[in-house]
Amino acid sequence: MDRAQKAESIETLQGVFADAGAVVVTHYLGLTVAEMTDLRGRLRAQGANLKVVKNTLARKAMNGASDGAHALFKGPVAIAYAPDPVSAAKVVTDYAKGNDKFVVIGGVMGETVLDAKGVGALATLPSLDQIRAQLIGLINAPATKIAGVLQAPAGQLARVFNAYATKDEDQAAA
Repeated sequence: MDRAQKAESIETLQGVFADAGAVVVTHYLGLTVAEMTDLRGRLRAQGANLKVVKNTLARKAMNGASDGAHALFKGPVAIAYAPDPVSAAKVVTDYAKGNDKFVVIGGVMGETVLDAKGVGALATLPSLDQIRAQLIGLINAPATKIAGVLQAPAGQLARVFNAYATKDEDQAAA
């Protein structure tokens, strides 16, 4: 890699660290190409990405980060990231449970450095889409109840009028 490529790579990583909700740092030593492709596909389905990075370039890209964040970048490192802080952590944690060669080391969320347990806790949270769906459901439920309450008196009146009409018809027929 020449200087121009390194500078471009550092700039790309700076964009990743700035734009991502959370960056999960993993070790991938021993994974086959098929396993990496499978993991990338799972991440892509959730709107996340996986990138194998050079440790020195990642440290340079995180120039304002704490020493704890720099300590995560040792060994063969891949980062998983997404705009949503939860989606990448969920997929990576789930994949690590089924594959011994893939290990979650920690993560960086803004200025906060997470250990493996912190990433696991982040993975248990609902995703942004799930939270949005819950909020819409909460907002929509009262409106549905109000519509039902407003329609109920009209329905009751219609049933009363129908009962009087059939009663009058029954008396007229008798």
